[in-house]
Amino acid sequence: MPQLFWKFFRVIWLTFAVSVAIIILIVKLLQAAPFEREMAEERRALVLNLAANMLSKDGEDAASRFVRTSEETLPLGLSISKVADAGECAKKNAADTKTVQRDGACYRISIPNPISFSFKDLAPLIPWLTTLVASTLSAGALARYLVRPVVHLRDGLSALAHGRFDVRIGDKMGRRKDEVTALAHDFDSTAARLQELQEAQQRLFHDVSHELRSPLSRLQAVVGVLRQSPAKLGAMLDRIDREVERLDELVGEVLTLARLTARSASPLKTQTLDVIELLNEILGDTAFEAEAKDISITPDVDGVFPAEVEGELIYRALENVLRNAVKYTAEHSHISVLCEPTADLLKICVTDQGPGVSRDELERIFQPFSRGNDAMPKGGYGLGLAITRQAIERHGGRVYASLPTNGGLAITLEIPRKAAKNGALSGHG
Repeated sequence: MPQLFWKFFRVIWLTFAVSVAIIILIVKLLQAAPFEREMAEERRALVLNLAANMLSKDGEDAASRFVRTSEETLPLGLSISKVADAGECAKKNAADTKTVQRDGACYRISIPNPISFSFKDLAPLIPWLTTLVASTLSAGALARYLVRPVVHLRDGLSALAHGRFDVRIGDKMGRRKDEVTALAHDFDSTAARLQELQEAQQRLFHDVSHELRSPLSRLQAVVGVLRQSPAKLGAMLDRIDREVERLDELVGEVLTLARLTARSASPLKTQTLDVIELLNEILGDTAFEAEAKDISITPDVDGVFPAEVEGELIYRALENVLRNAVKYTAEHSHISVLCEPTADLLKICVTDQGPGVSRDELERIFQPFSRGNDAMPKGGYGLGLAITRQAIERHGGRVYASLPTNGGLAITLEIPRKAAKNGALSGHG
């Protein structure tokens, strides 16, 4: 059962249990001892009867002496008076009045009944009052318990609706541990993810505009040269072709990264393929590029690793890492490719002998348009490793960089045998 259910259950159950206990206690107290009002009524009736009997048997003088004596010891307001109307003696005696006939005269003996309020008067209402007070307190406690987090959630959602993705409400839940607290932490995770996506989008717009500005500026320069010197058309056309190719490559990589980001929550279109066989195909293609720089590369990797993956994404991920290694490794050096298959995971480590990066750049190089300090002369737009990370993490895997002891840079890819459900992005470190 959910924790919130048990909290409500305990509050309601305790409310009724306490109410019943209080009612039983009060009833017991009411029945345990006589109250002052009952005792006072008994005293008045006793004195009234004594006075009436004394008047009837011993006469008016004896009754008057009794009245004076009783008022000195127990003042109750006892009084004796003659009644002129003889018809009064025929009336029925009341609780605080008696009429007595003596020697042909009619006497009235009375004790005033004081107006008083006793706790016993509330006895019939006590169960209802107890239930009302207990239910009011419990309803107030429950309402406060529920409304406070709901207000925080409403304020948080309102902030998100107005574009404030830095709002967090988890720390406002206090020490609560229930479904509402879990909802608040889910809200914080959602807000953090939205903030991350917004920052990534703004950074992407800035970087794309910056990267597009350079080839466009060069194209504008070519147009200016052609206007001044039309005879240079042949040479300028080659320059235009190179700039257009660069623009096409940049737009293609940006679109690939955008598709990966947009489809981060959609299911993968998986098929069963041998990832090691795919890696060997890419190694064969990459070897031609490496040979032109007199770079040796591991020709092939032994073993098989059939996995449920989306082939295009895995191909792009492996190709980007290998081409990146060829681009930045030193001439006359070697690129090592090692595979460590396990029951559920394939670990691929690509190690080059290039300039490497500083330790604080190991994570930054996987961000779009981020390059190492020595990457600028080599070209490229800094999108290859970003695409690789997106592709591998969509499968539930992991990509990270490390610095080998003998220099260079090592990129490790961990590819699961079965892609994560729905292709959700996993954390990385």
